[in-house]
Amino acid sequence: MRSATVTPEGDRIRWVELPGEEPARVYVHGLGATSPVYFAEVAAHPALAGRRSLLIDLLGFGISDRPTGFDYTLESHADALAEALTAAGVTGAELVAHSMGGSVAIVLAARHPRLVSRLVLVDANLDPITPVRGPGSSGIATYTEAEFVGGGWQEVRDAAGPHWWSTMRLAGLEALHRSAVHLTRGTVPTMREMLLELTIPRTYLVPAADGPLPGADRLEAAGVGVVAIPDCGHNIMLDNPETFARATAAALG
Repeated sequence: MRSATVTPEGDRIRWVELPGEEPARVYVHGLGATSPVYFAEVAAHPALAGRRSLLIDLLGFGISDRPTGFDYTLESHADALAEALTAAGVTGAELVAHSMGGSVAIVLAARHPRLVSRLVLVDANLDPITPVRGPGSSGIATYTEAEFVGGGWQEVRDAAGPHWWSTMRLAGLEALHRSAVHLTRGTVPTMREMLLELTIPRTYLVPAADGPLPGADRLEAAGVGVVAIPDCGHNIMLDNPETFARATAAALG
């Protein structure tokens, strides 16, 4: 396990690193997840193995620190991730990023372009979301922070189920709530608009069962490859790791 200090207060982001060739490949998890758990199998797949790979946990999640004074906006997540990658000597990385991690990766590429050479977004959030009660970011954002920390997290735990909760429970409650709130609010310009403006190679993986990706025509016209993956839900890398690994390898060239 490796780590880097990413805030003036000394908070640390941590990651598991697999040795290999440069440029580095960076895997970024979604809300309530952790990259070593969600990406270890595919990072070691023959189609993707052999590259220096950082399975990194965002501040507030997994094995990283969980500061209560951090605001957990997408921009702050991206800047903290940039600090960690810079400390690790990473430039021009290939980012493979899931869900909320995909949103952070887009912001990272826009704010710190020297750090990112390619993006593979895995069913990532591109637009603001209207909060609706339930287990995901939309549901968490229906609570005030005081309500969530004071007990609302237990309702989310029960709705999320044991599989998701197994990693969600590693997150700080403030980190989980603030990240969800800011994810539903999105960014200005939106993550989708930032993605459209990027000039690096970009691919968006979407579960085929979800049907056509909204706005896919505009994405493809801007050079974003949209690839439907069969036999999976939102957690594509866990549900269909073989197809995920081969599709990601193809996207990364």
